[in-house]
Amino acid sequence: MISLKTILVPTDFSGCSDAAVSYGYALAEAFGATVHLLTVVQDPYTLPWAAEGFAAPIGDMLADWETQAKRRLAESVPVSAASKTVVQTQVGTPHSEIVRYAAEHRIDLIVLGTHGRGPLGHLLLGSVAERVVRTAPCPVLTVRHPQREFVSDAPAELVSSTCRVVTA
Repeated sequence: MISLKTILVPTDFSGCSDAAVSYGYALAEAFGATVHLLTVVQDPYTLPWAAEGFAAPIGDMLADWETQAKRRLAESVPVSAASKTVVQTQVGTPHSEIVRYAAEHRIDLIVLGTHGRGPLGHLLLGSVAERVVRTAPCPVLTVRHPQREFVSDAPAELVSSTCRVVTA
């Protein structure tokens, strides 16, 4: 029997992440688990343009990014699940922070959105999801959006009354 007590859902607030948040909360409801919503603010010092020595006030920029991320993360929590949600913002490299958080908090499952880019996009941009899958200390469910949706807003009794079982 699978027992999920803690589910980590990293988000970057994209459509793919929104789909992962829906899946994460649906799984948490089914298993009675706690959701850890995490967003990782990219450290501006690790961005390519930071190496150019711009005189931009990076400290102010980072503080603004963190404030915006915390606000958006708080808005992502459904009211009905607020008591079973841990909200966390980290600064760093996304895949590293996700894996570190999962290990530190003994997460049972990571539910992660993926853009599903082609080979060229993957080569140029890399893949946070792939790096997390390769290094995570627990199983990872990747959710590609738009794709087949398993999570429905309809009440369970409505869904089950409209489904048919087909046998061969």
